[in-house]
Order: sequence, then C-alpha cells, then structure tokens
Amino acid sequence: MLDDLALFVTIVEAGSLNAAAAKENLPPATVTRRLQKLESQLGYRLLNRSARRLQPTAEGWQYYEQCRPLVHALRQATQQLDASLSAVSGSIRVLAPVDFASGLLTPAWVSFMQQYPDIQLELEVSNRLQDLVVSGADMAIRVGSLDDSSLMQRRLGSASLVMVAAPSYLARAGVPHNLLDLERHELIVAEPLRSWRLRRPGDGAEMVLQPQARLRVNEMRLAVDMAEAGIGILLCPLLQCRHAVADGRLVRVLPEWMPLPRHVYAVWPQRRYLPARVRVLLEHLAAFAAGNPLLRDEDPASLSPQPFQ
Repeated sequence: MLDDLALFVTIVEAGSLNAAAAKENLPPATVTRRLQKLESQLGYRLLNRSARRLQPTAEGWQYYEQCRPLVHALRQATQQLDASLSAVSGSIRVLAPVDFASGLLTPAWVSFMQQYPDIQLELEVSNRLQDLVVSGADMAIRVGSLDDSSLMQRRLGSASLVMVAAPSYLARAGVPHNLLDLERHELIVAEPLRSWRLRRPGDGAEMVLQPQARLRVNEMRLAVDMAEAGIGILLCPLLQCRHAVADGRLVRVLPEWMPLPRHVYAVWPQRRYLPARVRVLLEHLAAFAAGNPLLRDEDPASLSPQPFQ
C-alpha cells in the first residue's frame, strides 16, 4: 500500500495519469489499476477523472496533504541511504584471527588503505570467536568449518597444514613411520586443531586422530616455538612454520599423510546488499588471496623441503 500511496502523490503532482506513468516509468494501465486498488482499500474516491482533466476529490486533497510530507521524507531518506551504500568511504570494522590478520593479510590491509584513502579501517584481531552480529562488525575472517548459517560467506582460499618436528626431537625419539607410531611420541596440540584430519593421496584413505597431547596451547606461534625447541610433533598451518621449515629448524613428519587443509572465509551478516565500502574490501581480499600460494589448495611439499630421514 505504501508504494500505491507514493504513486498517488506523484499523480497529483504530475497532473495526470499519463504524466505520472512517464515519471515512474510504468504503463498507464498499471497506474490506473493501482490507483483503483488504493481507492478500493480506502473505501472512497480520490480523484475525479474525465477525458480532459484530473481533479482530486475533497477526500483526495485531504489525503494528499497528509501523505505528501511522509512520502517526500521517505524518498529523501531513501536517497540518502542509497548515497551512503554507494559511497566508497566511511568506516569498516573487521574481526580476524591474530595470525592471519597480522601476518598473511598484512600486505592486503596496506594495499587496501593505499587504494581507498577515504575509508577508515578498524581491525580487531583475536583468536577468540566473536558473534559477528552482536559485535556490530561489518565482516570477519574465519578459518575452518562454519557452523553459523545466519552468515553470508565467500571462500577466500585454503590454508595448508603440515605435521612437523624439530630434527633434535626426531634424533632423540625416532622418526614415526606410520600413524600408529604417533602413540609413542610426544605431541603438541594447538587450538583449534584438536582433531588431526589426515588423508593419504596414494590410496585415498582418510583418518581422524584425537591426539593425546603432552603440550596443549591456544596460540599457534607459541606452539611452533615449542616444536622448534624439540618438545614434540606438531600439526600446524604451513603459514606459521614455513620459515622454520625452509631453514631446517622444523622438518615434515609422515609426508605420505597430508592433513586436510582448512578453508578461509570472509563472512558478513545476512542482508540483501553490502555497502560499497565493504564490497570493495571483500573483492580486494579475494583478489589478494587468489594471487597468494599460501592460500591455494597445493601440496605443502611444493612449498617446503623434503622430510627428515
């Protein structure tokens, strides 16, 4: 009914049904039908129509005078909202895990801010999973499976995982040759990788291990440091240990079993349209991820040296 009310105001101001139809880009028959529908709903005639002229009835004038300010205010508010949604400016608040936001994605934040000087970016980095809607953030970066069906999502890529240990640990404890051997080894479990999901490409076999940890830690950087110190075997993102692997401070363990990668997503609250400022950030992150080998579904062996013998 609100659309028909706005159309009635347009008809009165345009002076005829045909002029209103042209202004609203509608067929004249549609304008006539909607006017008749509005009059039927109200229970009285709004316009006296003849072949040569259109004149509001007394009830029509009263209705027009009462509705005109409301319709104009609504149109003004809609125009202002459209301008706001279309503007590549303003503030964007993003939630992201510490290791991704301050490591892998740092160049993306830099290039985005250089490209869009009218946008203010507020990054809240934390390994604690926050409610995106309650927090009032525009977007979040999430790694792993997504359980919240109320969020929209776009996959940015995948983070490869590797099983690693320090050469000093393997020299002391021995090299595991199969998954059963892990039961006698000291393991480091880093949150959120409580379960180790592994796949053997040779025959497609898959296993899910519930590792019994000697050390459990909720910060991946610390877990990598402990693995480098020879405390035990660790499953971690290649992103977090690639330099240690390249330098030989960590080596791959059981390379025939490839940990299943964890997908990386940009998520945002459900709504029909994203503001332009958020949309350009989403596209910027997607383009950055597409060009980064650490976010592709690649065999970690192509990015790291051979395992310890």
